[in-house]
Amino acid sequence: MSKMNLVALFGGQSSEHVVSCMSVQNVVANIDTEKYNVILVGITEEGHWVKVNSTEEIKNDTWRESKVSAVLSPDAKEKCLLVMEDGKVEKVPVDVVFPVLHGLYGEDGTVQGILELARIPYVGCGVLASAVSMDKMSTKVIVNSLGIRQAAFVAVFKEEMNDMDAITAKIEGAFPYPVFVKPSNAGSSKGVSRANNREELIEALNEAARHDRRILVEEMIVGHEVECAVYGGGLEEVQASGVGEILAAADFYDFEAKYYNAESKTVIDPELPGNTAEIVREAAIKIFKGVDGYGLSRVDFFVEADGGVVFNEINTLPGFTAISMYPMLWEARGISKPQLVDALISHAFKRYER
Repeated sequence: MSKMNLVALFGGQSSEHVVSCMSVQNVVANIDTEKYNVILVGITEEGHWVKVNSTEEIKNDTWRESKVSAVLSPDAKEKCLLVMEDGKVEKVPVDVVFPVLHGLYGEDGTVQGILELARIPYVGCGVLASAVSMDKMSTKVIVNSLGIRQAAFVAVFKEEMNDMDAITAKIEGAFPYPVFVKPSNAGSSKGVSRANNREELIEALNEAARHDRRILVEEMIVGHEVECAVYGGGLEEVQASGVGEILAAADFYDFEAKYYNAESKTVIDPELPGNTAEIVREAAIKIFKGVDGYGLSRVDFFVEADGGVVFNEINTLPGFTAISMYPMLWEARGISKPQLVDALISHAFKRYER
């Protein structure tokens, strides 16, 4: 049987560009090369798409020097990658795409929209789930309708920030310090700050506004940070892994603590009060279904000292680096990385069996 062509998309224009470059190496290392011919396509931070020869070029950070452009055709009859070199265009058939993209312009429904137009099977959530889950404010609205507890919040729009006194007064009237300030549409804790007073709040709002025009200010929840991996959707039953706990090296689990601080650790199946772990698993499945999830997601919560569970956020294309929670949680359930990657790719084809 001939191999199928799989395009692994990575990089991207988001603040999580570097994380994607780490994740794709781990994904590709676990793809069954007996089944799939892997074609690497990198997207630079400026948005230029290039064909990349090997993960070694990603590892040594030379892939952006590629002179070969490669873009996905949106033409549903073509189902191909347009590879352009020296003024010549080659149409390379594409059977499936694994978008190993995190954050804006990749995990937010934009790339998924191109793939829907092209009718090319792809790993992960569709346009709606990707867009809604990427936007924290929109996720809040859906989770409210599910009756699952989450942190109280105040929405702030960049255009309102000319009257900073009014904004700070509104926030201070909603809940006490400390508060967390987040861009509504960003990921991996980029632009997220903790504010302990008005001065820090103003600074945090300005930082978040560099990443998005819609900003979320949330009350502080005191508790353990835990995560749950979800797989399935469509015709396949949704399954939840066990629970993993984050032991952040910093005051909170920001971008630096996540990826560059060796003191940050994860614990699989931590001791939690009563049936808290099962409550987390059930809530993760409910939220995944609520946003019309498909394929995979990681759902994050806080667990309070008394066992109270508070939803934090959902990531529809969670990190797949060597230290990422999503693959670790499934490994703890006896599913190896190669098995997990193979299942995710196989599931991509099922979207078109309906």
